[in-house]
Amino acid sequence: MPAHFIAIAIGMVLDRLIGDPPNWPHPVKWLGTTISNLTKLLNKGRMRTIKGAILWLLICMTTFLLVIWLVSIAYRLHLIAGIAIEALLIAAGLAQKSLRDAAFVVYEPLKIGDVSEAREKLSWIVGRDTEKLDESEIARATIETVSENTSDGITAPLFWAFLLGAPGLWLYKAVNTLDSMIGYKDERYREFGKISAHMDDLFNWIPSRITGLLILLFTPNEGGHSFTQRMSGWLGDAKKHMSPNSGYLEAATAWQLNIQLGGRSTYRGVVSERAVLGPAVIANKEHIRSATYQMQVVSWTFWSLGTVIGGIFYAIA
Repeated sequence: MPAHFIAIAIGMVLDRLIGDPPNWPHPVKWLGTTISNLTKLLNKGRMRTIKGAILWLLICMTTFLLVIWLVSIAYRLHLIAGIAIEALLIAAGLAQKSLRDAAFVVYEPLKIGDVSEAREKLSWIVGRDTEKLDESEIARATIETVSENTSDGITAPLFWAFLLGAPGLWLYKAVNTLDSMIGYKDERYREFGKISAHMDDLFNWIPSRITGLLILLFTPNEGGHSFTQRMSGWLGDAKKHMSPNSGYLEAATAWQLNIQLGGRSTYRGVVSERAVLGPAVIANKEHIRSATYQMQVVSWTFWSLGTVIGGIFYAIA
């Protein structure tokens, strides 16, 4: 089996056990700083869509080629060195532990009835206003974040790692970071971030749908709905979401946990009405635990599926 499949397995274990220690340097921070500096330079004047496309190409290709260079040097030194460096790069690009920790930072205050503390901790991980949210709204926001980031932070990076190794994973991370920083539809980024937003949709199209299906197939069915009901609800609700990809994740989570996601949220004082997904059952704090468990099951199922399919292709080749 190709060495990068071994590196992916080691990377998964490292990410699950260690995650992203807060004091360690992280490549995403470097990406973010570079994107921010170049955005200040380019996002002005005329032809902003073209300038945004140039930024996208520059960041993504530089990241991809730099990781190819690092991994190639390591493998030339020794097979073990190559696997080790690639595994570290893969672990740095995954978010199992950090996503679980972020969810439980919100869950723990809710467990003891400290809604005010939960609101504050939630504000660390979401963009919506949290000051007036009650327990059910805090739970919903946390669950939506865990669900969406199961793909963005774990299965989509894995998908590109299986295809192209650590360089593929970090190509995806560059695409995703660009979208998170400039892929907005407001006046400032509407033109400049257009390419970044579209490319993120493209890179996430397949992983998001596979992840949603795996949620339905392999995680606990807490509502007792038949598979046919959940599949129909999933496919119908997913298309209501404003994002072409996030709906396939949140709708799957909603139907599998038998809860309602979506609805009204407020961002910087502006009310946003999103489509309602799933059965009409209000989420509570315990559903945060269920969503986190769901994320872990799907992450390892996705990795197992990728490893098996990769092994088959390798055997045939």
